[in-house]
Amino acid sequence: MPDPIASTAARIAVVTKDESVMLAAQDRLASEYHITLLDSLEGVLALEEQAPFQGILLDLDIAHGTPDVMVEVVGRLRKMDEDLVIIGLIQNLGKILRRRLQAAGITHCFAAPVQFDEMQTYLRDALEQRHRDIEARGVREEALSRSSFGELIGASEAMHMVYETIARVAPASTTVMIRGESGTGKELVARAIVTNSNRAHEPFVSVNCAALPETLIESELFGHEKGAFTGAHQSRPGQIELADGGTLFLDEIGTLNLALQSKFLRVLEQHTVQRIGGKVPRKIDFRLITATNEDLEQAVQAGRFREDLYYRINVVPLFLPPLRERAGDVALLVDHFLRFYSTANGQAAKRIDTDALEVLEEHAWPGNVRELENLMQRLVLMVPNPTIAVRHLPQQILYTASARQEALLIPEEGISFDEEIARIEVAYLQAALHRTNGKKSAAASLLQMDAQKMKYLCRKYGLQG
Repeated sequence: MPDPIASTAARIAVVTKDESVMLAAQDRLASEYHITLLDSLEGVLALEEQAPFQGILLDLDIAHGTPDVMVEVVGRLRKMDEDLVIIGLIQNLGKILRRRLQAAGITHCFAAPVQFDEMQTYLRDALEQRHRDIEARGVREEALSRSSFGELIGASEAMHMVYETIARVAPASTTVMIRGESGTGKELVARAIVTNSNRAHEPFVSVNCAALPETLIESELFGHEKGAFTGAHQSRPGQIELADGGTLFLDEIGTLNLALQSKFLRVLEQHTVQRIGGKVPRKIDFRLITATNEDLEQAVQAGRFREDLYYRINVVPLFLPPLRERAGDVALLVDHFLRFYSTANGQAAKRIDTDALEVLEEHAWPGNVRELENLMQRLVLMVPNPTIAVRHLPQQILYTASARQEALLIPEEGISFDEEIARIEVAYLQAALHRTNGKKSAAASLLQMDAQKMKYLCRKYGLQG
């Protein structure tokens, strides 16, 4: 989103009952900004709703010294505008209150009496940073619009292949099988297919076969008539019947037992469904999308999955890559989840620093996008700082990153320490001699060692000057 104040004077509210602060603000700031002087918290909240400011100098003592009111006002202002520069002016600022104000979203606090030269410089820098942040977010949002498909987010080549497949299969009524590890977003793919299909406004029924108890899954899928079994006090349609006219998504289809596989195969072959205890089959029309993280081919060979059903549902396979194979997507997803959960929890959008992001990008993510999303949600809630650093990351992720670095240095079979050190020494000696055209004294100076040691090492490794 472009910053509407980028080329005009910023609107600054000064909220205080202290006439000396009003006069100083008018004197120092009026030539550079549009200044609005207010003497009440209610006034600034009302004006901010009508015509947003870019910055607010807020005399926190106007809240009669009540920390709860100070924190509440800052929080309300921050919720109105995540980019608002909020500078607090206060007589007494303890560590606890500072932390509370920072958590509520204050930009900075100055102790009264205010040094206006310092405050004016800070305000100018903060407004410039605000403008850069808005521009950067606009760039990110534009990039995100080019790096997403429905609710799916990713700019990697692997995800673009997924998007292309979705675009091709969505308009048809072809059966699709989504393959991928747990947590990769298989239901999001199913929803993206439906959204771009001619059944977008018809029922979408999603069933996780693995989540239903063995004793209930048949009734849940096929429905039952009144009195069909103990506890069946009234007739009820199953999920297959409820999908009539729309789309049925069966997640973890590989967990269905053989008896249910046989019954579901008849549904697909005859386009009818019969409730438990029912005598009359009902005509049914739905598009089938399935998903699994199992090796169904192996399950067929082992006799755990019907071969004829496998061929019925494996018409168009769509492979969803694990997060570790989606180069560059972790950063996009981190930014998206931080913003989403910050907004959902009424907080200013948190950021992540470069070092922490590098650790996350190196992590293998066995739980895939679901694992990353859960972590970002937890960090938004538990980290009081506006920026998430390496120290805030879970120990297990830090340990994995350290272990991977160790594995790069020392492979599992081990190394010869002396040989590795010799190899490094030779590389440095050769580089120094090359740069100094073979002059050993100059090479010794370049490597910050004495000439005698240089000559010794050259003899040791058989290097000529």
